[in-house]
Amino acid sequence: MPGQTSANVEVAPLHVGGELRGFMVSGRWPASTREWTQLLVLAVRTAAVPGLLPTTTVFGVHEECPDDPDLRAVGMVTAEGPVLGEGAVQPGRFAGHQPPALLMLHPPSETTPSLPECAGVASGCLLLPGIPYLGLAHRAAWVETEPGGTITGLISRDGVDPSRDPDTAVLAMLLAA
Repeated sequence: MPGQTSANVEVAPLHVGGELRGFMVSGRWPASTREWTQLLVLAVRTAAVPGLLPTTTVFGVHEECPDDPDLRAVGMVTAEGPVLGEGAVQPGRFAGHQPPALLMLHPPSETTPSLPECAGVASGCLLLPGIPYLGLAHRAAWVETEPGGTITGLISRDGVDPSRDPDTAVLAMLLAA
């Protein structure tokens, strides 16, 4: 995604009726796996707020943005729907237009902490889809945070096989036709 590397990536959560609906991205898009992972950290910290995210939800990156030039918005990360149940995101949803990134956020009620002393954590996964047959590998990141914002787990990888992790497998399935 084009953008100036000198501008900051600014992210603001969006909610409707007390429920997390997405994030406004301003300034520029993340330009590296590290910057996308930082965006995921913010998203998971937001998902850790009790009651803000009712169930595991998929979020898609959209380069369209509001017409208000004062926002300096470059796009949005919007809730596409839950993974399971009524309104669940269907496989192939993004096959016609592949987004530059997909996120899956798990609220505290649906996250098993990696450490027993970390009760109430939220978690999330980011998939940056590649084009393997052109030599562009998939990249991914996983984050776990406590409600106070402490990061209790963070992993980012290049060359990811989406089938080796449940979250990346679900996100890759949503991208496939």
